[in-house]
Amino acid sequence: MEYNEFSRIIVSYIESRRQPKLEAFDKEAEKKLAGLTDSDQFAVTQQDIAQQRRELEQRYEVCNWLTDAASRAGQINLVTHALKFTHSDAKGSSIFLPAAPQDLAYLSTTTLRNPAIDAVGNAAALDVAKLLQMEYEGETLIAYLNRGDYSPLAALAESEQQLQQWVNGFKQVLTDKQPSSHKLAKQLYFPVGSGEYHLLSPLFSSSLAHALHQRITDTRFSDAAKEIYSAFKAHEWHSAPRVSYPNTAVQNIGGTKPQNISYLNSVRGGRTWLLSCAPPSWKVIPKPPTQHKSIFHDYSDFSQMARSTIWQLREYLLSVKQLDSTKAIRDRRLAFTDEIIDTLFNYVATVQNLDVQACWSAEEGCKLKRSQPLWLDAGRVENDENFKFEREGGDWQKEIARDFGEWLNRRLQHEELKFGEVERREWSTAKLFKQRLREFEQDLKEGLV
Repeated sequence: MEYNEFSRIIVSYIESRRQPKLEAFDKEAEKKLAGLTDSDQFAVTQQDIAQQRRELEQRYEVCNWLTDAASRAGQINLVTHALKFTHSDAKGSSIFLPAAPQDLAYLSTTTLRNPAIDAVGNAAALDVAKLLQMEYEGETLIAYLNRGDYSPLAALAESEQQLQQWVNGFKQVLTDKQPSSHKLAKQLYFPVGSGEYHLLSPLFSSSLAHALHQRITDTRFSDAAKEIYSAFKAHEWHSAPRVSYPNTAVQNIGGTKPQNISYLNSVRGGRTWLLSCAPPSWKVIPKPPTQHKSIFHDYSDFSQMARSTIWQLREYLLSVKQLDSTKAIRDRRLAFTDEIIDTLFNYVATVQNLDVQACWSAEEGCKLKRSQPLWLDAGRVENDENFKFEREGGDWQKEIARDFGEWLNRRLQHEELKFGEVERREWSTAKLFKQRLREFEQDLKEGLV
């Protein structure tokens, strides 16, 4: 009988299973015979060993092994979504989702062109799963059988009846005669009508987890990845991009016996990579505030930076509104105010130290009122004598203080809190505000000198 290429692959697989078994049997037989001194007992034992070895050889003859494998195929299922990833003691059904080539907008199992097929069930029958997942020209044996092409097995069968027995046996891995969920599975009652629900059991996609595992493993540990990283470490150019998956975590499933969960889980050593779902941490690149008339508008960068502290101050003022003024209340209010002032001068320091072209406030399109460029664009004094003269006059500081007071009044405004000129003057003349302004001007003068 002439074998096709896939048939030869199957025969080689069975031989690879047979040879280690025979070698292990021969080693054990040598140990038994080595311990015998009686010649009659030695002969009887040798005869028994020979008989057992013949039986082992017959078990691994191609037709016999395939018949046995087909009878054991019902002990396992080939699946894409395995239930035991949810809970190791769950007894319900796992699911096989055939590949459906679609251009989907979301990453799911159906987006995998050639999903890895997992196997669940009796771990002792995983050799059958490996057989059915063997590939020839990119197509597995079970895929051949599922589409009605039995040629890989037909070349090995002794009769049509035997071939049909194998096919029927192996196809059991794709079906679950009694689909069921289990109390240890995750279950969702999805409403479909008045008092009516569908019971859904979301299952873990082992195929998708395996695709991700292969991608990350190849990116980190393949020879090509190591070569790229070596070039990166040595500050050398490399033609291929360096790919990384930062902030990953590892979920270990199955403990010391990952094979009890599924075959692919055993291949992965029980490890499943988890990608970070944290939002990106954007690095804000500050720019000169040229698009507004003042940094004290309600949606400015500074207003956003101080928003939390202002909210806390307003809530505190509301909580003590009905109480008599005490030193403790005034100190707490002052602490909030000082924090807002610190935030303001931190923002100003950031703008004054921007790595931008000098005299940015003199460029066309700058909308800032005159007092604020005098404060924020201090480096302009080196190139603009009129600007320097106006800045040294110091009148702009009063306008800055007034704008700050009016801004804080406006931000603290509430239907139960009313702020007027008295409060504005208190914010504008705050001790810390005047101190920070003096310190900034002194530092600036020393820097220019």
